[in-house]
Amino acid sequence: MAYEFDLLKVEQSGRVATVTIDNPPVNVITLALLAELDALSVALKADPDLTVVVMRSADPEFFLAHFDVAAILDRPIDAPPQREVQLKPFHAMCERFRSMDKVIIAQIEGRVGGGGSELSAAFDMRFGVRGKTRVNQMEVPLGILPGGTGTQRLPRLIGRGRAMELILGGDDMDAETAERWGYLNRIFAPDEIGPYVERLAQRIASFPRSAVRLAKESINHSDRPLLEGLFEEAYLFEQLLRTDGARTNMQRFLEIGGQTREGELRMNELCAELGDNHTDDA
Repeated sequence: MAYEFDLLKVEQSGRVATVTIDNPPVNVITLALLAELDALSVALKADPDLTVVVMRSADPEFFLAHFDVAAILDRPIDAPPQREVQLKPFHAMCERFRSMDKVIIAQIEGRVGGGGSELSAAFDMRFGVRGKTRVNQMEVPLGILPGGTGTQRLPRLIGRGRAMELILGGDDMDAETAERWGYLNRIFAPDEIGPYVERLAQRIASFPRSAVRLAKESINHSDRPLLEGLFEEAYLFEQLLRTDGARTNMQRFLEIGGQTREGELRMNELCAELGDNHTDDA
C-alpha cells in the first residue's frame, strides 16, 4: 500500500512499517499533522500486509508535542458545553491505534507531551532513551485538562496516584521514572534504542500473523472484567489452534528441540527459528 504524506514519512520493510514524524520545529500537533495522523491510522488499519508499525521522529529532541494551543484558542465557546454522544475525532484516532490488528511501537527518543503523550499511551509499547526522554502533561497549568484520552488512559497505564502527579503537577517525568512507572517498556542509550526497536519489530513480524493479531486482541480484552476476558481468551486460543501456522510451528518446535532439556534452555533462540520458518496464515 502506498502512503503519501507531507509531515509523515512511511517506509515499509516486509511486514514492518516505520513512520517518521517531521513537523518542525518541535512536532506540535497542528491541524495539518492531526489530519495526517488520523489518515495514517485509517490506512494502517486497512493494510493487510502489515504486522508491526514503529513510530519515531526525525528530530531526536522531540518525539511528538502537545496539540496546537493557538488552534485550541480558536475553538468556538459561544454555546454551553454538551456531553458527546460519540467519540471525538482525537479519541477515535487513539482508539483506532489501540485496537487495530497491528502492533504499534513508539520510539520516544526525546520529549513527548500533551496530546503526543496521550496518543503514545494508546500504543502497544513505548521505548525511551536514558537521561533524555521526558514526558509532560502541560494542560492543567494552561487552565484546561488532558482532553485526548489522558485522564482515562494514563491512570490505567501508570496508576491513579502517579497519573495525578503527572497531570496535576505539570512537571517533567524523566525516562528513568517513566520506565519504573510503566509508561516506558525500557530505556536505552541513544545509540541502542533504534537497533533494539528494529530487532523487536522484525522478530514480532516474523511470527504467524494471525497469532500476533489475536494475541493483541486478547490482551486488549484485559480491560474487561476478568471472567469476560478469560472466555474471550479461550475462544481466540481455539481459533488459532485451527490455523495452518499454529499446526506447522508447533510441529517444527518439537523437531528443533522443544521439550528437550537442551532446547528449553535456549527457548529465545528456538522462538527466533520458528519465526524464520513460520507459515503465513493471514
